[in-house]
Amino acid sequence: MMLFKKLKTRHEKDSLNPEWNEELTLYIKDVNIPIHLTVCDKDTFTKDDKMGEADIDLKPYLLCVKVGLSELPEGHVVKRIEPNDSNCLAEESKIIWTNGKVIQYMTLKLRNVNTGELHVEIEWLDVPESKGLSGVPL
Repeated sequence: MMLFKKLKTRHEKDSLNPEWNEELTLYIKDVNIPIHLTVCDKDTFTKDDKMGEADIDLKPYLLCVKVGLSELPEGHVVKRIEPNDSNCLAEESKIIWTNGKVIQYMTLKLRNVNTGELHVEIEWLDVPESKGLSGVPL
């Protein structure tokens, strides 16, 4: 049985180009399963319509985190990931060393819609009670 965690952002009224600028924290049980994002509109009297969807493959990012990098120059590009048929990247994604952390910035092209993009930033946080990435096969 698979358990999925669903998080929602607030909705943006009357905007064709909404900006959420929200920080969401997800508990990742299996790092090999991509994070699935669905963008919907908010309807008052009918079911919300899907506006597109995208997946985030965590493996390239987590491989960089797992190395245990430290003391790199600020803004150092650790890895570049090019868009291809197997990812939802709209443009090159960069994994960067910033403020003593490894961060990935990406622009995702929404699937199942004519146009639409999401700008996403991901950061891995170890929870004190968890095993972290040690012993996790990627």
